[in-house]
Amino acid sequence: GLLLPRAAAWGGAQSAARRGLRAPPRMGEGEIKAWFAANGYGDVKKRGGGLGGSGWSSTAKWANDDTGQAFFVKTSSKPCAKMFAGEAAGLRAMRDAAETGGAGTKTSEKLVIPEVFVAADYENGRGSFIIMEYLELGRRGSAAAFGRALGRMHLAEPAAAEGRFGFPVDNTIGATPQPNPWSDDWVGFFAEHRLQHQANLAGEPAIDRLVKQLKPRLPELFDDVADDLRPSIIHGDLWSGNIGTASGQPTIFDPACYYAHHEAEWGMSWCASLGPAFWEGYREIIPEAPGFRRRRPLYEAYHQMNHYNLFGGGYRSAAIGCLEQCLSSLES
Repeated sequence: GLLLPRAAAWGGAQSAARRGLRAPPRMGEGEIKAWFAANGYGDVKKRGGGLGGSGWSSTAKWANDDTGQAFFVKTSSKPCAKMFAGEAAGLRAMRDAAETGGAGTKTSEKLVIPEVFVAADYENGRGSFIIMEYLELGRRGSAAAFGRALGRMHLAEPAAAEGRFGFPVDNTIGATPQPNPWSDDWVGFFAEHRLQHQANLAGEPAIDRLVKQLKPRLPELFDDVADDLRPSIIHGDLWSGNIGTASGQPTIFDPACYYAHHEAEWGMSWCASLGPAFWEGYREIIPEAPGFRRRRPLYEAYHQMNHYNLFGGGYRSAAIGCLEQCLSSLES
């Protein structure tokens, strides 16, 4: 995820190869091809050029020309435990929640989450891959339907959480490690494993000072929902590049999931292009809590700090501004 350009949508890449010429297989491609054959998918081949990616992974479409089945494959030089295990677990958790929450609703209102087939290391240990369902992405559809679908996913009972916040595995937010230890205390979890974690990585005195000032007072920001802090599966990196439509249904992908208070989903809404129709749909399912607007900069602070740790620049002042806004709201 994060604010990096994509070379193409999943369904829109054109082959860059010259007709009739084949490049030698890249590291691991033979192993991916062998996995498809061994698991009953037949002769699956890489199709066209890459579909873009990020500084930490590359993506491509693979397909079986005989059956027409297509797959979305991501590869990385990093081990699966650090790169794709968390993504696979997150997609599966969202898919379960979307199916549970969307039961009984019409198809156009159901949230599509790509199925994960495998996430594994290469046998030589020099990297890893994840194979998913290939989605033909289109332009965004009904914003209100997307809002309702996401609200239902947030309300679905997360079986793995057992009432706790965190996630079964640690994962990444972009390239930044995201620790997810289990906790019964949402406010304490967010203080230590989100705010303080990013502040420690930043090593920036002004940010660290503000985080340390804010942490003891965080419970005050949650007074209105103190008795209703229950875990929901959240996407965790919900910006416009991770939102689309597949066959007319809303879809989200490339997550940084964990079980959180559902409001934490909106920490990236500053670059998600969620308009009034989306919020109207979402609030039909989950009404806005009285203190949500006071907490919103708290959740944004986590992502602004993460962007500062990844990219530097103006994200420092944005992070400081969010933290200062939280402190100011406590004095008003």
